[in-house]
Amino acid sequence: MALCASSFPAQIIRAAASSDLQASTSLSSHFSWGPDFHYQLRTQTDQVRKRRCGIWASLSEKGEYYSQRPPTPLLDTINYPIHMKNLSVKELKQLVDELRSDVIFNVSKTGGHLGSSLGVVELTVALHYVFNAPQDKILWDVGHQTYPHKILTGRRDQMSTMRQTNGLSGFTKRSESEYDCFGTGHSSTTISAGLGMAVGRDLKGRKNNVVAVIGDGAMTAGQAYEAMNNAGYLDSDMIVILNDNKQVSLPTASLDGPIPPVGALSSALSRLQSNRPLRELREVAKGVTKQIGGPMHEWAAKVDEYARGMISGSGSTLFEELGLYYIGPVDGHNVDDLVAILKEVKSTKTTGPVLIHVVTEKGRGYPYAEKAADKYHGVVKFDPATGKQFKGTATAKTQSYTTYFAEALVAEAEVDNDIVGIHAAMGGGTGMNIFQRRFPTRCFDVGIAEQHAVTFAAGLTCEGLKPFCAIYSSFMQRAYDQVVHDVDLQKLPVRFAMDRAGLVGADGPTHSGSFDVTFMACLPNMVVMAPSDEAELFHMVATAAAIDDRPSCFRYPRGNGVGVQLPPGNKGIPLEVGRGRILMEGDRVALFGYGTAVQSCLAAASLVEQHGLRVTVADARFCKPLDHALIRSLAKSHEVLITVEEGSIGGFGSHVAHFLALDGLLDGNLKWRPMVLPDRYIEHGSPADQIAWAGLTPSHIAATVFNILGQTREALEIAS
Repeated sequence: MALCASSFPAQIIRAAASSDLQASTSLSSHFSWGPDFHYQLRTQTDQVRKRRCGIWASLSEKGEYYSQRPPTPLLDTINYPIHMKNLSVKELKQLVDELRSDVIFNVSKTGGHLGSSLGVVELTVALHYVFNAPQDKILWDVGHQTYPHKILTGRRDQMSTMRQTNGLSGFTKRSESEYDCFGTGHSSTTISAGLGMAVGRDLKGRKNNVVAVIGDGAMTAGQAYEAMNNAGYLDSDMIVILNDNKQVSLPTASLDGPIPPVGALSSALSRLQSNRPLRELREVAKGVTKQIGGPMHEWAAKVDEYARGMISGSGSTLFEELGLYYIGPVDGHNVDDLVAILKEVKSTKTTGPVLIHVVTEKGRGYPYAEKAADKYHGVVKFDPATGKQFKGTATAKTQSYTTYFAEALVAEAEVDNDIVGIHAAMGGGTGMNIFQRRFPTRCFDVGIAEQHAVTFAAGLTCEGLKPFCAIYSSFMQRAYDQVVHDVDLQKLPVRFAMDRAGLVGADGPTHSGSFDVTFMACLPNMVVMAPSDEAELFHMVATAAAIDDRPSCFRYPRGNGVGVQLPPGNKGIPLEVGRGRILMEGDRVALFGYGTAVQSCLAAASLVEQHGLRVTVADARFCKPLDHALIRSLAKSHEVLITVEEGSIGGFGSHVAHFLALDGLLDGNLKWRPMVLPDRYIEHGSPADQIAWAGLTPSHIAATVFNILGQTREALEIAS
C-alpha cells in the first residue's frame, strides 16, 4: 500500500497538527517541509550563493578573487567561541564570509589543506555558536578541515605558522589547544573516540554534549561502522555529523581532473540527496509518538522509520539499523538551517546517537577551488587573486619518488598483464593515477579502507594476479593484522609499495613513515627492500614483480630523486634478493646505509675525507634477507661499523646487530653503532629541521665517526 499523509486516521493528523507541529515551529520555520522540499532547498541554496553579502557571487561569476585581504571587522572581535554567542543569524552570515576570506589568505601564505576547510566554514560557525566548547566536545575526523576551527578558538594570530617549524599543526592536536579534544591526522576515528567520551561522560555523571564530524570519505573505513554499531547498542547521547561533499575518494584525483567517488556508499548518499523527502509525514509520526502510548505509539514509531526508508531508499535505514537516528540531508552552507537543526537536536531530551547528514561543497566560496577541487585539496603557497600555485616545478631537475614508482610500475605492467594496482583513495598521492590512466581496468581504488585493500590484494594473488598495493607507510599501520594474517602467514606474493617513508615535513608525526621497517621486517616471509636513489627504485619495482613465492615490500620517501641516470625505457632489472653493494671503498670505518639514508652516508663520507679519513660506504638494499656475506666482510675489515637508517628503533640496525651477535662478530674489537630516529615523535617542520632534530644529517654521521675514533676536535669542528 502506498504510504502517504492521507493514509493516517483523521484524529492522528489532527493530534499531530495541534501539538508536535506547533511545538516544533522553531525548526519548521527554517524549513519548507513537503513534496517540493528539494526544489525549494535548491532554490534557497542558489539564492544564498547569489546574495551572500553581494561578495561571494560577484567574485565567483567574474572568476577572480581579491588581491588584497578584505577587512574583517566582525571576525576581529572574535577571539574565542564565547564571543559569538550574542551574534544574530545575519551577523553569523557576515562572520562566515569574513572567516572564509581569512582562511584563503592565510593558506595562500603557508600552503596547506584549503578545499576541505572552505567546505565547512558555515558548519564550523554553527557548531561553535550552538555548542559550548571546550566543555562540549567537538571532534573533527582527519582534522585537515579545521583551519576555521583554529581561527575561532584563539589561534588566529598563529595561522601564519601553520605546518611550519614550531608552528601550528595542520591537524587537531590535544597539546595545542583545549578546543582540540582529540588529536587526528588519520581518518575514521572520531565516532569511536566520541563514543568513548560520551560513555565516559555518562559514567562521570556529566551533562556535556559530544559532536563527531566525519566526512563521507572517512565513512568508507570499517572503523566508522564498528563505532556506529557500538554507539547504537550503547545508546549514549552523541551527535554524528556526516559531512558529505561527494569526496569518498580523496580528491588527489586523476591526471584528467577529479574522478567520481568510489563505492556503494557514495551512491547511497547521492540517493539520500536526490530522493523526494516527505518530511511532513515524519513530523506527523513524531507527533503521534508524543500523543499516543501503547501499541499505537509503537505503530507510529514504525511509520516514522518506514517513512524515512521511503524518503531515502535504503540509505537512511542503514544508519537507523545501526541505531542512529537519521536527520537530513541538510544544506551545509545555510547557516539558518544548520543553527536551527543543531539547536533542536541539542535541546531534545530523547536519548541515543543522532546522525545529521550535512551536504557541503569542497572549496566553497573560492572560485578556483570550486572548479578544481582536486588541485586545491592540498596546496602550496598561491596567489589569491589568480589561484596560481607557486610550485616551482619548472626548476626541479628530478621528479618525485612517487612519480618514479608509477613510471616503473607502468613499465612492468606493459610486459606483464597480471600486474594490477591498488590504492586506498590516494590515486594522486601514491602515483596510481598515472597507472590508472594507462591501465584503467587494472587499477582499483578501494576508498579509505587499507584493511580491505590488503586482503583484497591477497584474494587477487590467489587467482594468479600480481597486485601492487600502494599505501603510505603511516597508513599501512592501519592494515597490519591483514598484512600478517592474510598475506604473510599464507605466504601470498602481495607487493607493498610504501610511499612517504621516513620523515615527511609539514604533515608531522601523524604521517611520518617511521615504523614500517620495524613492523615489516619482523614477519617471517616478508622480503623488505629500500632504494637508495630513484634508479634503485626502478630495480626494486622489477624485483617485487619477479618475486612470486612470498610477499615483498619496498619503502621510498616523500620528495624528489637525487638525479642519477634511470634505466632505459624506465624498465628496471630485478636484483638478487638479499644482496647489497659497496659504493665507496675505505678503511677503519664502514657506513652501512639503508634506503635514502645512503645518500647521507655518502655526504658524510665527503665531510670525513676533508679531514684525511676515507671511509667505506655500503648500500644494504635489503633489510630482509640481509646480505650476510657483505656484513661479515665489513665487520672483519673495519674497526667501526655504523648502520644508518631513517626509521625507528627495531629496524634495519637491529637486524644487523642480531646477525652480528649470532655470528660472533661482536666478540672481538668491532665497534658497532646504530643511527636511527630517536625514540620519540618528531614534530612537524621543514624536512631539513626534522632531520637535524633526529640527528641524522651528514654532519651528525661524520661527527659520530670521529667520536667513535676518539678524535673529539674533528667531531666538534664538523658538528659546528
